[in-house]
Amino acid sequence: MAKFSKAFHAALSITLVVVLALTGCSSNNGANSGVKEGTDNKPDSSKAAFVLGDQPLEFSFYGHYDWYTMPPWGDDLSTKWIKENKKVNVVPISSGGNAKQKFNTMIVAGELPDVIWMERNADVEKLRSEGMLVAFDDYLDKYPNLKKWAGEATLDMLRSSDGKLYQFPNWYTTQPNGNAGYLVNKKIHDELGKPSLETTDDLYAYLKLVKEKYPDVVPLEVGQSASGIDIMASAFAENRPYTYNAMMAVPSGDKLVSIFTDPVYRESIQYASRLYRERLISQDSFTQKAEQVEQKIVTGKIAVYAASSPTEYGAKGNALLAAKDPGAGYFITWPVHKAGLDKNKIFPGDYKQLGWNVSVITKAAKNPEAIFAFLDWFTGPEGQRLSMWGPEGIYWDGVDADEAPLFTDKFVNDVEEREALMASIVNFQWVGNTVYVDNSKMKFESTLPVEKRSWETYWQSEITWKTQLDTTEFVNLDPAGDTDEGIVGSSVFSIYEKSRAKAIMNASSDAEVNQILDKAEADAQQAGYEKLLKYKTEKWQENVSKLKK
Repeated sequence: MAKFSKAFHAALSITLVVVLALTGCSSNNGANSGVKEGTDNKPDSSKAAFVLGDQPLEFSFYGHYDWYTMPPWGDDLSTKWIKENKKVNVVPISSGGNAKQKFNTMIVAGELPDVIWMERNADVEKLRSEGMLVAFDDYLDKYPNLKKWAGEATLDMLRSSDGKLYQFPNWYTTQPNGNAGYLVNKKIHDELGKPSLETTDDLYAYLKLVKEKYPDVVPLEVGQSASGIDIMASAFAENRPYTYNAMMAVPSGDKLVSIFTDPVYRESIQYASRLYRERLISQDSFTQKAEQVEQKIVTGKIAVYAASSPTEYGAKGNALLAAKDPGAGYFITWPVHKAGLDKNKIFPGDYKQLGWNVSVITKAAKNPEAIFAFLDWFTGPEGQRLSMWGPEGIYWDGVDADEAPLFTDKFVNDVEEREALMASIVNFQWVGNTVYVDNSKMKFESTLPVEKRSWETYWQSEITWKTQLDTTEFVNLDPAGDTDEGIVGSSVFSIYEKSRAKAIMNASSDAEVNQILDKAEADAQQAGYEKLLKYKTEKWQENVSKLKK
């Protein structure tokens, strides 16, 4: 997945629509205000805490993504249990495959959903500044799970410019997590004599050998939109996550500077260009679909796969290949590095305390406190057990002193059924609690013999979690799409994408790669890149100050 594209392509560009909704349609008619008329949704800290299950709670939920369609609430075992035992019903609102248009339409019509699940970006602040969101501050002590598990530092990073908290984070963490790295085809590697894959030179030699011996195999798969190439930038410098590519800027002292002139970025693109020229990576890497990538991996038609989450397809492929041939499957290798660098300072991926995305509660909600109470319960131990492993009595039975589930024999032995259940509830994981879930998994896995352990969890504990860098300081650097800096950002992103593809696919030498990136730098500066870098630097330094508190 090309995470760097989210920063710009996921932008909602709602300002004009909001202005129209709030000014062009301004009247005393609450139907056009963007929230439901007459709703008393101000937090009241004097009220008794809302107890789930004492009375019914129903709210609408909109996932602001083209790809997201919420499954019917109550059809799976977990949400059925919640519906019956906690009396909670969630009504989905679909984006219809066009999230931006759907969202703008809801704002103009004054029909905001009760909850919006969305990217953590400048558009959340835009909604907040227009008075459309409910602050959570008065709820944090009444419903303590979020405050306990996320911690004050994480919540402070999520606070808006008015000092209040409006965002409920998803997969927040206080410990390393993530899967970015390199997946290796075990059978091919064994048959070629298990050559070293430590350095970029090792990798290059191995890919050439694969191409010679296995003409029907892709030596290096770099995924959809060639996103694996960004992962590989980490090999050319210590403490260099691909986050820098994603934000199109590189730290230098206390400033963020151009990525186009950065020596490490240039070297990584030169390396990728050489691999492409020599047909060591897929020639359709920039156009292939995710399904094509998955098919190659599950059928064993790749030798190495670099990705932000190679374990996703790797776990499936490993199970399928090993079922047919015990000597087949996949393993994760320690991240490759340029010769001379410290391998323990190479980080192909990153993690952020704030996690992935957020849920916000709008002022359309009739009872926002009850909704917050549900989300807080959902992010706590009981809610996480349900959202990850289903109701008690099937795959877990009781908890230990740390509230970790006591997994049953069925959890270990009925893998196919367990995976089916987990697949049925994965799209309800809106407020994931990384520390609770990961620690629960690892505690249980440590009690199992090696042959019974989860392939994915094993490699996470052995390599991937150890090789992800904390990049919390670089969150929320992107300007709103309608601002001067946002418009510049959109232009620079286009220059970045085009120059990256051209340098990799069309350059015939390292010198030509440099020429293409020189041109990209000139074009970016003409578009106002320096202004964007100044904005990002200021936001970065604000984050640094917050984290030092």
